Amino acid sequence: MLCTRLTNARILTMDPARPVARDLGIWRGRIVGLDEAVTSLPAREVVDLQGAAVLPGFIDSHVHLAWAGLRASTPSIAPCERIEDILAVVDAAARREAPPGAWLDLAGYDQRALGRHLTAAELDRVSHGRKILLMHDSGHACVVNTAVLDLLPADVPHREGFLAESAMTAARRLRLPYSQEELADAIEHAARACLDEGITACAEAGIGGGLLGHSPVELGAYQLLRDRGRLPLRVQLMAAGDTLRPRGAHPDDGFTSALDLGLRTGFGDDWLSLGALKIYTDGGMMARTAALTSPYEGTSDSGQFQDDPERIADLIVAGHLAGWQLAVHAIGDRAADLALDALERAQGLRPRPDARHRIEHAGLVRPDQLPRFAELGLSAVVQPNFLRSFGDDYATIMGERRAGWMYRGRGFLDHDVPLVGSSDRPVTDGSPLRAIQFMVERASASGRLIGADEAVDVGEALRAYTVAGAHACRWEDSAGSLTPGKRADLVVLGDDPLRVDPARIGDIEVVSTYVDGSDATAPARR
Repeated sequence: MLCTRLTNARILTMDPARPVARDLGIWRGRIVGLDEAVTSLPAREVVDLQGAAVLPGFIDSHVHLAWAGLRASTPSIAPCERIEDILAVVDAAARREAPPGAWLDLAGYDQRALGRHLTAAELDRVSHGRKILLMHDSGHACVVNTAVLDLLPADVPHREGFLAESAMTAARRLRLPYSQEELADAIEHAARACLDEGITACAEAGIGGGLLGHSPVELGAYQLLRDRGRLPLRVQLMAAGDTLRPRGAHPDDGFTSALDLGLRTGFGDDWLSLGALKIYTDGGMMARTAALTSPYEGTSDSGQFQDDPERIADLIVAGHLAGWQLAVHAIGDRAADLALDALERAQGLRPRPDARHRIEHAGLVRPDQLPRFAELGLSAVVQPNFLRSFGDDYATIMGERRAGWMYRGRGFLDHDVPLVGSSDRPVTDGSPLRAIQFMVERASASGRLIGADEAVDVGEALRAYTVAGAHACRWEDSAGSLTPGKRADLVVLGDDPLRVDPARIGDIEVVSTYVDGSDATAPARR
């Protein structure tokens, strides 16, 4: 007997062997058959979907769940666009009762509307003895007051309280780590928001260190949720690159560095596992720290690397030698050059044809770099909603010649580079459907076309959030398509993305999200 049979649906399987079905049978969290294989079988539950569309659950291959959840409960200065308004919010928050020595974190900082960065001196006027940290929306910078600057080593660079990249990391490390209970609550909150958007699995992009780590024992927060039955979707964890340490392993192992006990990509189960090693090369476009080969339009600034380029390259090689899949953050084209060169060197030292290394963001990729992605077998893990939300600004700072190179679609596919969709939640909108609409239309929220030649068709965009996401996370045997034997993780939609006007895709209703064969969104709606 089946556990559940979904019937009277338009099921888009994403499996070329059987693209469309009407009925789908589920037993113990797995898909056991389609249409005639299950239509006559008895089932404990039969769900008539009344013609709704069913797709594989969306896979968001690059998120920050802990950050997203913590941000939701952090005081925010958004949408303030005047310095005096921001300072008024900080003043009110700093006056609230707090334990002695407690930091005051605020979210929502973005200098672009202000025309310049806030300064430590301005924050000092409203600090009331508190240590203040305003986190930039990009996650690549912050502004702090003098009380924080006084605690930093003298060699940490800043511009009147503005700290970017590794300098920001130095400031964040001054504070005590979040507790596992705090992190668990934040992760669960963000994960449930993902479910509401049809996401059934995601890859957490860097824990335990790097720019956005929240605790040296951060993995424990996810395991806490798993142990308590509160992890609502499947999560693959990327360890931050700086969690690797020199290890005295046997020479035949070929390691120069490793995680404790030699843990690496693949450890875990269907719900919680270790994925790629996350390595940062540069910053981001929003904070103007992405490393470019030519300066941002109208400036002499070309962004920056996170560290000495040779040290970054050595870390990439060390991660490869230790057996990890690598997820290399590279937004600017100069950063992509560094990543490509280092990955080529790593593969030359120890060839691993199915390493499935990934370039996270691939925000600005020159035409001459596309063949190198293909030659190295890399996936491009892009965030289409970046251009939907920020495309007007990004196109302006890149200039007309480079605007079409941003967050490519067609260019990667034409070079047989797997195109993988993701959100980088909470940097911007996490909706896969709105991202899919952008991939097809290449229109920002204002209607501006950005890199129109990079548009893909709806099927290709859906593949980026299903089949390609599963391949990038090494889940292709169990996820990404609605194929018998795979996990019964799926999303029910109010309309078929392949049949509606592309301009309507982003507004399609997510009716329900099934994880492990059960409607994971039902409890929240009762």
